[in-house]
Amino acid sequence: MDLGLKGRIALVTGAARGIGAAIARSLAREQCDVALLDLEGMAGLEEVAEEVRSLGARALVVEGDVRDAEAAVRTVQEIQKELGGLDVLVANAGITRDAVIWKMEEEAWDEVIDVNLKGCFTFARAVAPVLRERSWGRIVAVASINGIRGKFGQSNYAASKAGLIGLCKSLARELGRYGVTANVVAPGMVRTEMAAGLPERFTKAAMDESVLGRLAEPEEVADAVAFLCSERARHITGEVVRVDGGQCI
Repeated sequence: MDLGLKGRIALVTGAARGIGAAIARSLAREQCDVALLDLEGMAGLEEVAEEVRSLGARALVVEGDVRDAEAAVRTVQEIQKELGGLDVLVANAGITRDAVIWKMEEEAWDEVIDVNLKGCFTFARAVAPVLRERSWGRIVAVASINGIRGKFGQSNYAASKAGLIGLCKSLARELGRYGVTANVVAPGMVRTEMAAGLPERFTKAAMDESVLGRLAEPEEVADAVAFLCSERARHITGEVVRVDGGQCI
């Protein structure tokens, strides 16, 4: 299926590894050029950029902090200058700082909300004028089923992901008249570096919850994101698409 993304230009935050890197590759397979942003350092980003180029798309590496609103504006300007425009924002950057609420430090709360939720806000605000002017655009945020159902020990993370859902539904209402859609992909547990660091009992519990009996692969989340970025999804906006193998039915 041709997703109609050839020649489009996307920005993916949190692109150095895991789901973000998989999203970059999935978009590149559709001949969508990709700007890659992360705070992890240039080495990981350059590796993903080489993968993007090997798939026949252009890649631009940008090291930055999604919490920095002024840097977000500069990044959008740089992408337009270097790649010739910007059509798609995938807000994927995210972190966890888990603890039950009575043990959670204020710093852990603030850091997760700032990266996961404010990080989407800063870039959505920066790209909105560009997408309005182009009369076409896609915004996709990577949330979590825990933003829908909550999660023991993750009040900060769940709140940040629930916030992404509210933010994108609002963006859908504000930008729809300009041909811009805004949607959310909500994965369950995904087989990433983050999941690999969890005790085995947590990954087993997630697999037991899933009616498919396994964790998602990053590419499975990425393909859902690519579809929502595409011309094929032109009449879908304000939606939350779960990619969880039935964890949260």
